[in-house]
Amino acid sequence: MDTPTPTTTDIDKLRVNGERLWASLMELAQIGATPKGGVCRLALTDLDRQGRDLVTRWAREAGMGVTIDKIGNGFMRRAGRNNQLPPIMTGSHIDTQPTGGKFDGNYGVLAGIEVVRTLNAHGIETEAPIEVAFWTNEEGSRFVPVMMGSGVFAKAFTLEHAYAATDTEGRTVRGELERIGYIGEQEPGEHPIGAYFETHIEQGPVLEDNDKTIGVVSGVLGIRWYDCTVTGMEAHAGPTPMALRKDALQVASQLMQEVVACAQRHRPHGRGTVGMVQVHPNSRNVIPGRVKFSIDLRNATCADCDSMDQDIRAVAARLSAETGLPICIDLVSSYPAQCFHSDCVDAVRRAAAKLGYPHMPVVSGAGHDAVYMARLAPAGMVFIPCKDGISHNEIEDAKPEHITAGCNVLLHAMLERARVVC
Repeated sequence: MDTPTPTTTDIDKLRVNGERLWASLMELAQIGATPKGGVCRLALTDLDRQGRDLVTRWAREAGMGVTIDKIGNGFMRRAGRNNQLPPIMTGSHIDTQPTGGKFDGNYGVLAGIEVVRTLNAHGIETEAPIEVAFWTNEEGSRFVPVMMGSGVFAKAFTLEHAYAATDTEGRTVRGELERIGYIGEQEPGEHPIGAYFETHIEQGPVLEDNDKTIGVVSGVLGIRWYDCTVTGMEAHAGPTPMALRKDALQVASQLMQEVVACAQRHRPHGRGTVGMVQVHPNSRNVIPGRVKFSIDLRNATCADCDSMDQDIRAVAARLSAETGLPICIDLVSSYPAQCFHSDCVDAVRRAAAKLGYPHMPVVSGAGHDAVYMARLAPAGMVFIPCKDGISHNEIEDAKPEHITAGCNVLLHAMLERARVVC
């Protein structure tokens, strides 16, 4: 553990050790390192166990107590003067995508440990405890649902449902937690939170495009996922005249374009994506008789998501009436939009301004554990740029100075809530 040295440090001048944080990120990235410079450390594998072991060792070396709950979430606590107060928490995840990068999730956990190391180095005591969490299976690349650990913690779904989830080889979450030694005794959710902050790479291009160092995240977009099926009739591509065709693909392609147009009609935060398409019978000289495709609609409020839903359904009804082809749109998954607490958002903004970092308000287009934490306590997020907006990719990258800046903002936002003991 770093030996605390009482100081008269000017808190406004307090800064983290960016080189130490970067070195920790690079060391953790060696566990599951891929030839292309990324990381493959899937949830509840032996590599995940090694990552957890390293992170909890660092926490204990920093004088933190470690608690693991029944879904494998880890809570690393630095005591405050009043340990009856709920902790000011930060964190993220250390599991990755199969072709993941060094920073997604990992940065948020190690930034929290760096905050604690910095407080230790300067002998700074806080009124409330400080906690750093790592959440189980955030990525959902091995087990479904995504954001599993934080979801169980927030009672979005049950522990039994999570335990029963299986990977492609039939291994269960419960069995794998037991196998790697990370199934704890604490009931998920029986752990108070005073406020929650999460630091993360943006995973998009907005900050880089605007030449800003810090994104002050106001919330996370709501998500609606649909399966859309257009039904026509297969026929020979040669003998069938154009006017007599029931071409499901041509109608589907019009609706796919309308998905993008729908997002444009619901600016500034509307998103519309078609990512999967299945054409039947998928033969070169057969007019497609059925097309099934995905629709992903997102926006900043549930009301905006409702408006986009009504918009795309109205367009589909019009196309069906004009062409005579049935169009079916089924909602298959829905995640509500989540606004973050104004106190936490303002704390991030004030920290960025005080530290002199160029910053701007942003919304997150991707889900994070902070979404579930915001249901339980005041929450906020800090974004930093990532190169070319690329994430979930082995070439994911971030600048050391941005990594440091985001952690400095996290430090000061957390200190505002935890209160420094004078």
